[in-house]
Amino acid sequence: MKEKNINSENLDKNENQQSKAENQQNNNTEETNKAKDKTKKDFKDDKKTDSKKSETDKVESMGEKLQEMNDKYLRLYSEFENFRKRTSKEKLELISNAGERLIKELLPVLDDFDRALQSMAKSEDEQTKQTLEGITLIYKKFYATLEREGLKPINAKDQVFDENLHEAIAQIPAPSEEMKGKVIDETTKGYYLNEKVIRYSKVVVAN
Repeated sequence: MKEKNINSENLDKNENQQSKAENQQNNNTEETNKAKDKTKKDFKDDKKTDSKKSETDKVESMGEKLQEMNDKYLRLYSEFENFRKRTSKEKLELISNAGERLIKELLPVLDDFDRALQSMAKSEDEQTKQTLEGITLIYKKFYATLEREGLKPINAKDQVFDENLHEAIAQIPAPSEEMKGKVIDETTKGYYLNEKVIRYSKVVVAN
């Protein structure tokens, strides 16, 4: 009977030890599984973080490229605008200078017209007077054409001498105090072309 009790107690002990071992094994398995789950979660979190970083880097890279392209565009646009303005200015200057050269060449012809008209106006001859009318008509048409191109005479007589407009070829004593420093006579008429002096008035100045 005692042996049976001892065997029964030993059997219970063995069962308890086996149960504890199984529980311990189960606990170890659970901890292992938890560790695995945690590792997977950490891996997923790291992957998400890396993915976010990668997307952020891509956005920043695209922003930098866009800024670089925008800067290039602005530089090209600025260079083109400068080129266009420079080309337009050169064309205007070319046209203006071409017209200026032609009109300068025609000024002596205009001077001859003036002298001829002044001389013929003094004549008492009837035929000369009739000729004068025809020449005056031609002169007016010629002068109107030059005016449309921007030609305009410089008013010099009785004006204060201005070296920017006048060229003094002689000086004479002033007939009155108020005439000192003024133009008393004009020998050759000066002209503007579009507000630019293309020929100075040749004048006599009172001192």
